[in-house]
Amino acid sequence: MADLVSVTVDDGVATILLDRPPMNVLSIQMQDELRAAAVDVGQRADVAAVVVYGGPAVFAAGADVKEMAAMSYADMAARSAALQACFTAVAHIPKPVVAAITGYALGGGCELALATDFRVCADNAKLGQPEILLGIVPGAGGTQRLPRLVGPARAKDLIFTGRFIGANEALAIGLVDQVVPPDDVYTAAVARATTFVGGPRLALRAAKEAIDSGLDVDLDTGLAIERMQFSALFATDDRAIGMQSFAEHGPGHASFTGQ
Repeated sequence: MADLVSVTVDDGVATILLDRPPMNVLSIQMQDELRAAAVDVGQRADVAAVVVYGGPAVFAAGADVKEMAAMSYADMAARSAALQACFTAVAHIPKPVVAAITGYALGGGCELALATDFRVCADNAKLGQPEILLGIVPGAGGTQRLPRLVGPARAKDLIFTGRFIGANEALAIGLVDQVVPPDDVYTAAVARATTFVGGPRLALRAAKEAIDSGLDVDLDTGLAIERMQFSALFATDDRAIGMQSFAEHGPGHASFTGQ
C-alpha cells in the first residue's frame, strides 16, 4: 500500500504531510503511519519544530466512517487504544508542533489539531466534532483536549450539537491561534515553527512537559513538576550559554547548542 503520511525536513522544521486525497480521511493505516511519523520527528536531532499539514485543500475530515461502520463493540474495544495512541504520539512530540489547517478539520481531524501546540487556520476553514451525529462521541481525545483548551461549556456546545464552526469563531473561543488567507496557511505555520529553530531545545521540551503535565494535576503537584524541570535545566550547556549571553549582551542574543 502507498504511504499516506510522509515526513520532510527543511532548515530544522519537519512537515508531517497527510496524503490521502480527497479528504484525508484518517483510516487505520493512516493512523498507524501518523503515529510512526510523530515518533520519528520526536527523535530526530535535525528537527527543532514540527508542522502537521494536510495540503492546500483539506486538513483532515475525520476518521474513516466506512471502516468504523463495519466494526463491532469488541473490534472497537480492541482498536480504541491504538486510535488514541496515534494522537497521543503527536501530543507527546517533545518539540513545538503547529497544525496548518485548511478546508476541514472535523472529528478526528479536529482531534489531531487539538494534539498540537498551536493551530494556524485558513479563514474559510471549518472545524468541529460531529461524532454525535453518528450516534457516538469523540474517541481520539476530543472530550478531553477540547474542554482543556476552550473550557467545558464551549466544548459541550460543540460536542453535544456536532455543529461546524468557522475560523473566526474558532479564533474567538481559542480553538485556533491565528487565521490567515488559505494560500498563506502553510507558510504561516512554518514561520511560526521556525521561531523555535536555534532555540534552547531542552528548555523548550521542559516547558512543554511542565505545561502539559501540569494541566492534569493539582496546583501543588504542577509546581513540583515545574520545580524539577527548572532545576534540571541547570545541568545543560544552554542554560550556561543563555545566562552568560544575557549578562554580557542582554536578552535575545544567545547562540544555543541544544545541549
